Parts: sequence; C-alpha cells; structure tokens
Amino acid sequence: MSEFEGILPAIITPMTSEGSFHEEAFRKVMEFNIEAGVHGFWIAGGTGESILLSDDENMRIASAAADQARGRVNNIMHVGAATTERAARLAEHAARAGVEAICCVPPFFYGRTDQAIAEHYRIVAAAADLPLFVYNLPQSTGVEITPDLMRRVQDRVPQLAGLKHSSQVFPNVRTFAAMGLSCLVGNHQLMLPALTIGARGCVDGPPIIAPEYWVEIWTAYRAGDLNRAETAQDRASRLWEALGACGGEFHAVAKAALSERLGIECGAPRPPGTSVTDEQRKTLRGIMSELGLV
Repeated sequence: MSEFEGILPAIITPMTSEGSFHEEAFRKVMEFNIEAGVHGFWIAGGTGESILLSDDENMRIASAAADQARGRVNNIMHVGAATTERAARLAEHAARAGVEAICCVPPFFYGRTDQAIAEHYRIVAAAADLPLFVYNLPQSTGVEITPDLMRRVQDRVPQLAGLKHSSQVFPNVRTFAAMGLSCLVGNHQLMLPALTIGARGCVDGPPIIAPEYWVEIWTAYRAGDLNRAETAQDRASRLWEALGACGGEFHAVAKAALSERLGIECGAPRPPGTSVTDEQRKTLRGIMSELGLV
C-alpha cells in the first residue's frame, strides 16, 4: 500500500478478563475490517486507549498489527507520549515492526511553544524514518494544530505526510489539503462533507464496528455518485446514533458491540473506564439485531 486515503478505522485495543492485551481478538477485529474493504487502521490512538497502554503493550500491538496486515492495508501506528524520548523509542520500534506510518499527538499537559512542538515531531519522525501523521486532538491534548503550526512542522519534518484532524475548526480541512497534506477527518459524521473540501479519508472509532457503512460512502464518492454517497453518510451517522442510545462510555460500547458482532470477547475498557452494564449490553444486542449486525 502507498496512498494514505480512504477508510482507516481507529481500532480498539481488546483486553482479556485479566486486563491485558488480547492479541487474538485484536487480530480478528483487524481481519474482519480488512475483509470489509477498509484501507488501513489508526492503531493505539484515542479509540485504542493509547495513553493507558504501557510501552511494552504499545510495541506488542505494533508487531501484531504489522504481522496481521502483511502489507494489505496501511497501518498508522500511534506513538505519542508525554516525553519526546518515549515517543521516539516507540516510533523506532514501530518502524522495526513493519507498520507503514506513524502518528503522534503533540506534547500534552504542559503548554509548549510552536517551536518546541515542531522539534518534538522532528525527533520522533527521525527515529522511525516513516511517513508521519500529526494527531490534531485539541479536546484531549489542549493543543490546537493550526495551519501556522503545521507549516512550522512541515518545514522541519521531511517525513510529514498529513494529519488526523479531529478539531472542531472544520474549514482547516481545506487549508491543510491546500498545503499538500493528506488530511484524514476525525469525525465520522462529517466524512462526506470533508471529502468535498479536500480530505483524503476518515479516521474514527465507529467505523471499526461496522466498516461496510463507511466503505460505502468512500466507494460512492469516488464513483462520482453523490446522491448514493449522501444516502450512505446518513445511514452511517444514524447507525452510531442508534448504538450509542444504549448508554455507556464509548470504549465500552465499541468493545461490547464488536464482541457481539464477532463472537469473541473484546473485554472491558482499562480503568478508570467502565464496562457497559448487563442491561446496556442487552439493549445494545437488541439494537444490533434490528440493524442486522448480529
């Protein structure tokens, strides 16, 4: 694979009943999505509970993802960490494991200058020598990746390929595209409008549950059938609205939904995340049955 575009679901990190990485379930989730026609994965990101993983778990996930994909799709491995040293070490391992690209949140918690953020990305990218995607998630990191900051990163990081844009500043999709970057929109409900102003694809959590819904948006749009694409976008958006109606935290609902759909237990969110209740799971199962997902 070479083009970083299309549907790249943000994959969950399944856990065993003991709370450790469930590699068998992770591989099954990947394969299910590959068979559905996705173009890649965003691995160990927000949906994958990234900041709750140890470095060893992150490395195991990178190795499992590269081995399962075997070059059939583009794996973008998240290596973001609170320190530049840790992020660079994870980036170096991701490259050795065989993923196609890395992604990284900006340094978080402490406020940093644009110069410091750009230097952070330069060091992390150099450690892997792979295409780098900036992860613009200001609601979690407290850092908005503005076009000016992105230009600074672009000047310092020759490996820069693009970004996942999960910011509420939607017009910047067009600006980033005009900069020659592969902008992957981080809101599954805005996938189609984002494509019309230059986005190259979508990275978000809900598509990992029912990838065929978002693959249909991409396929229709690329075929030039806007009416079909609009219908597919509406259908996909309504799907998550229906699943979310069962209640529960996002990670818990996503893991429970995949457990029901694939017949393999994906476990609970890592604490302090909480599982769906028995009643919520029963409601979710009923919703999925009505939608033909189980």
